[in-house]
Amino acid sequence: MSKAFTKEDDGPENIRLDDLPQSPHPNLVTPSGLANLNDRLAAAREDLAELRNRPEAIENNMAIAVAERDIRFLESRISKAILIDPKDHPGDVVTFGASVDVVNEEDEPLTYRIVGEDEADPTQGLIAPYSPLGVALLGAEIGSTVEWQKPSGVVELEITAIRFE
Repeated sequence: MSKAFTKEDDGPENIRLDDLPQSPHPNLVTPSGLANLNDRLAAAREDLAELRNRPEAIENNMAIAVAERDIRFLESRISKAILIDPKDHPGDVVTFGASVDVVNEEDEPLTYRIVGEDEADPTQGLIAPYSPLGVALLGAEIGSTVEWQKPSGVVELEITAIRFE
């Protein structure tokens, strides 16, 4: 049979996915946020090693490409990390890493912590400094009232305590 009618390369197709977008903001991280990024990177590298040991298949090639893309993303986030330990910045002004106790308009007590974007989880009260709530809280002092612009309208929060843990 003529070589013109056979596949040149019967090996697996290498796939490279585009990199995930990076935040335009400085990558501020708490010690726990940096540890989490490093844990995620180690897990992603383990997953990639496991995928590379599996029998070749088209689905496996895509899974490898996803793992490689995730590793590139995490490596970039870690390389750009600016570590800020909240314990080094105690004071009476809300700064990065602070835990902030507030009371909302319904006198409901709430606590938020200003953390890096990769660590942020609003459902757990972990707020990124560049989020609307983070921007409203940064620089506030105990006793002050801040306005938080939500999609449903403006919410006023009174700062009752600031902790650096």
